[in-house]
Amino acid sequence: MPTAIALCKFVGTISLGLLTGVSYTLSTQSLPSLLTLPSAKPAAYTLSQTARLATLHIRTLSAISTLSLALAFYLSPSRVRHPYLLWTSLLAASSGALNLAMRQDMGTQVVTEDVGEVNGEQVEKKAREQQWIEFVRMGVSGVGFVMGVVGIWGDGA
Repeated sequence: MPTAIALCKFVGTISLGLLTGVSYTLSTQSLPSLLTLPSAKPAAYTLSQTARLATLHIRTLSAISTLSLALAFYLSPSRVRHPYLLWTSLLAASSGALNLAMRQDMGTQVVTEDVGEVNGEQVEKKAREQQWIEFVRMGVSGVGFVMGVVGIWGDGA
């Protein structure tokens, strides 16, 4: 059983680290590069596809991390049940649910394939909003990742 607990802690912490990396890459590399495209239509399409794929990966990593850390807490004997697992799990869940909390569905608001004209200012605004969300997500998941690493280190697992 201790091996299963350690594995759950490891998987949860690594997934949270990957989630932090995805948000960092989106906020500092992908979304700013998108704003350099020469016209609004390809920028809107690219933003739509980027948001759709990022949401898929973010939700997956968040779910894996949340479930693994919560399972590690549940499986741990009561004498070694550390609350950092619940706090880290909560941060992973809140990081994944950030889009729902901010009511941002970037894929459908920006462009559909049938639209002929796209307003470049709206695309830029949506890209900046998405960039801000990713900065916040990076901070939340980064704090959770640090908590997980320190917790695993402290456990000796």
